[in-house]
Amino acid sequence: MKHATTRRQFLKETAALAATGVAVRSAAGADAAESAGQMPMITLGNLKVSRVFLGSNPFFGYSHGNPQATDQQMRQWYTPQRIMGVLDEAAELGINAVWTPCYEEWIRVWNEYREKGGKLQAWIAQPDRRPMEKEIAIAVENGAAAVCIQGCNIDDEVGKGRWDVVRGWLELIKSHGLPAGMATHGANTHLEAEAKDMPADFYHQTMYRPDNYVKEGLEESLATIEKLAKPVVGYKVLGAGRIDPAETLPYVLKRLKRKDGICVGVFPKNNPHQIRQNAALTRQCTAATVG
Repeated sequence: MKHATTRRQFLKETAALAATGVAVRSAAGADAAESAGQMPMITLGNLKVSRVFLGSNPFFGYSHGNPQATDQQMRQWYTPQRIMGVLDEAAELGINAVWTPCYEEWIRVWNEYREKGGKLQAWIAQPDRRPMEKEIAIAVENGAAAVCIQGCNIDDEVGKGRWDVVRGWLELIKSHGLPAGMATHGANTHLEAEAKDMPADFYHQTMYRPDNYVKEGLEESLATIEKLAKPVVGYKVLGAGRIDPAETLPYVLKRLKRKDGICVGVFPKNNPHQIRQNAALTRQCTAATVG
């Protein structure tokens, strides 16, 4: 019965915000001047980032069953030049950060992008391999503006009760003077981190959880985020491409606190307006829910 009530509430509030979705679909074809409006910002530690920023799963072919493309199609389309083009387009729309792992191919792209004067400013590193200390060092050496440990690694250590390992990773990041974050696919991990006084500056919380991508998972995640004092960035907000941004982002942004943001990957091959739409939704929904 609890889930049924939640589902009715979700549908009611989404319908109430339908006008915003329609407006954003129209905004997708607007000129560059309209799209360059002020992007709301959030703060992760001492780092200011746009309230929406880029995820990177599509860059590396992690489709997670995305109906828009297969793993192979994503890898083939996302050449280094196209990745850099997406970064620049995002920056032109007010998006100033991207969250990616420390893979060798990314490091090459990021360093070349910076050498060429790329417009997007901040790389939030997502170390996801062991030894974690080596990955954190790679992030620091290659200009990461913050480091947020990938969710599977956090979940693995937390599942084993090894919070001391998580604490060590976070303290290592902070020893380099960078904001330290941790991600999770679980609903209550960050609440446990708060109770244990983990030295995280911010959290990344999966929204639609990748085991089933159902709305009940989204609701559990939102309920957790509402209890957290530190900044939270929601990811898998669109269920790995399964959900129309105009149907979900207004609802999610209405539920999040003003300190919180979202991380959204894009695959613009078949929809060249994806980044523009996400940016417009974020601006409009923030303006609609915050005085």
